[in-house]
Amino acid sequence: MPLPSLTAEELATQPADWRTAAALAAESSAALPQRGERVAVVGCGTSWFMAQAYAALREAGGHGETDAFAASEFPAGRGYDRVLAITRSGTTTEVLDLLRQAKAPTTAITADTSQPVTALAGAVVDLGFADERSVVQTRFATTALALLRAHLETEGALPAGVRTVARAAEDARAAVEDALPAGLVGCEQFSFLGTGWTAGLAQEAALKMREASLSWTEAYPAMEYRHGPISIAAPGRAVVAFGTLPAGLAAQVGATGALLVAGSGPDGIDPMADLVRAQRLALAVAAARGLDPDRPRNLTRSVVLAPDGA
Repeated sequence: MPLPSLTAEELATQPADWRTAAALAAESSAALPQRGERVAVVGCGTSWFMAQAYAALREAGGHGETDAFAASEFPAGRGYDRVLAITRSGTTTEVLDLLRQAKAPTTAITADTSQPVTALAGAVVDLGFADERSVVQTRFATTALALLRAHLETEGALPAGVRTVARAAEDARAAVEDALPAGLVGCEQFSFLGTGWTAGLAQEAALKMREASLSWTEAYPAMEYRHGPISIAAPGRAVVAFGTLPAGLAAQVGATGALLVAGSGPDGIDPMADLVRAQRLALAVAAARGLDPDRPRNLTRSVVLAPDGA
């Protein structure tokens, strides 16, 4: 029997990592967005999607106006009280360039404080315990979101219906251990849907599938799925929803013959735990296709551009 991938080993530590992040949230409070601040959260790739999820959570919880941007698309002329950067490696070119130019106070959440981000950010939160050797991100990204979610929890700013990080970690333990939904691994195409803060999770799930298994995946806000994308739904394809499914959508997807998986939200597992299940799906599809998720095609652990942009 082949040994599990490094990515699979790191994926499985997430329940414990989230609990550690929750304990760290209070002592990191001064470095994190303060109540009422106008905040821009930035990142690249996976970190950008975690920024989207946090921005939606923070605004919905009444903690302050929050925007999320890919670091390369940050509107430099817009005023913010704080810029929060999420960067696993601490070396990503676009993030470092933004921090050099930012006019507002800056905070970075990183897994490697020995890298240039530490010198450039005004404050740093160290998540080195969740660092990864894998190219494909799993635990660092969700642990960063767990930290930010736990901070909202300590501030009394969790939106209604959003569980504590401790509860999410319990759900994640089950997501690591339980069998994947029947028939899902064999699907030829996957569409991921989310609403509010889970829209960022849907984007991240689709990215994991592309990175690890070279799958045809798409992601949309759930209400937008009916405005064109549902045209690709068919037998042998899957629609995976994070959070509450909009009224009537289940019946519409069912009519296409596509497989619908909608197990997270108020009555199911925590959406972040559901993302863990999507990570496992990506690895299972990779294995079924004979791919090595530890060596994803065309990817490196960090994108560091040459000075001329080459």
